[in-house]
Amino acid sequence: YGYAMARPDTLTIWEAQFGDFVNGAQIILDQYLCAAEEKWYTQNGLVLLLPHGYEGQGAEHSSARMERFLNSSVGGNMVVVNCTTPANFFHALRRQLAWNFRKPLIVFTPKSLLRHPLCTSALDDLTTGGFREIIDDVIDPAQASTVVFCQGKIYYDLLEHREKEGLVDTALVRIEQLHPLPEKQLQEILRKYTKAQRYLWVQEEPKNMGAWAYMLMNFHGVKLECISRPASGAPATGSSKRSAKQQADIIARTFAHSTRKETVTSKVKA
Repeated sequence: YGYAMARPDTLTIWEAQFGDFVNGAQIILDQYLCAAEEKWYTQNGLVLLLPHGYEGQGAEHSSARMERFLNSSVGGNMVVVNCTTPANFFHALRRQLAWNFRKPLIVFTPKSLLRHPLCTSALDDLTTGGFREIIDDVIDPAQASTVVFCQGKIYYDLLEHREKEGLVDTALVRIEQLHPLPEKQLQEILRKYTKAQRYLWVQEEPKNMGAWAYMLMNFHGVKLECISRPASGAPATGSSKRSAKQQADIIARTFAHSTRKETVTSKVKA
């Protein structure tokens, strides 16, 4: 924090080996990172890279306590992102120094996406464009009866299941920037899916953690239904088998009312 304060022209990054390592820094976060601008009118561009993703490695290796950061996020006092593409991650870092002001940047970085075959970007995506607060789906919006809002690596789990099962009426919308929440873009997306009847917030975290409470308080316009792990006192179970079962349950509940492509085709022919 001191380096970033003394040298605002440099990109100062603190990275945790696992997300839970940041727990010991909670005093610094509360006293300085989240509140310094409001208390002392000082800006700081420190970047935190916090591994965060439910990959069956237990409570100590899963959660960077996203809810703690979001609970302290208000009025643009810091930027909270969970990028799903290398290019978007690059542009989030680049934007830190391109701005003529400084804000703390909290980046949740699922480790499994380092090796995920779908988590790639073309070189053009890095050399052109900029950070995308929201990444919309590419399916036909007229066929979407369910719109899923999500963030982080669970997007790829949802996408893999949708493609495997040939489901065509569920749109997957990635919210890459949780704070400040891009409300205008979200409203534009809601107007796009005119046939939608079901709106879901899908997260890997337990219901009392992650971004659910934040989304419930800040995302207006539709009634969101939460699909998540059950509420818990620990960030994750200590059993990899139970973790996998919980993850499979999240996927199943998300697509419980979805329709396969051949079903839609047969209805059209009829």
